[in-house]
Amino acid sequence: MGLRAKKTVGVLAIQGDFERYVHQLNLVGARPVEVRLPQDLRQLDAVILPGGESTTINIMIDRFELREPLLQFGRSKPMFGTCAGMIMLARRIENNISGVKPLGLMDIDVDRNGYGRQVHSFEDRVQADLSGSTADLTATFIRAPRVTRLGAGATPLAFWQGDPVLIEQGLLLAASFHAELNDDTTLLEYFLTKG
Repeated sequence: MGLRAKKTVGVLAIQGDFERYVHQLNLVGARPVEVRLPQDLRQLDAVILPGGESTTINIMIDRFELREPLLQFGRSKPMFGTCAGMIMLARRIENNISGVKPLGLMDIDVDRNGYGRQVHSFEDRVQADLSGSTADLTATFIRAPRVTRLGAGATPLAFWQGDPVLIEQGLLLAASFHAELNDDTTLLEYFLTKG
């Protein structure tokens, strides 16, 4: 298990499919912590913002006074956002009729539900460049955000039909798709090398 076994990783657990990340973290020997309150962020090495419903996540982040603590955390430590988590990490949201206030930690813009509504969900394979090593990942797109702008510091690591769907910026990682829905921990293990 190496260094992964020593990492304590928070999973935002206020809405969405956080249990899958808890499961995967246990698979790789890391210590998962469910984050619901600001004090849960103490002593963490990294944080995962899982998929879910970004409008609800946005409301709950404010209700539980997590916005500023998450911003402070993400400015200096690794953070990984999947689907709704990517939306929350983005600088700007297009077609933001729900008024979601993103954290703005990553210099990307996204279009919520850019790949269609729930009924248009699909699964495909994507090739990701993870530190010079190519990984073949199962990517599940569920009301997934489409990246519409990449800032200068944001690097695409994977594409689907020409669109960037996995973005890295410093210690931050964001995916349009879900890779945690099976027991392939490749992407999670890559994230755990950060920091």
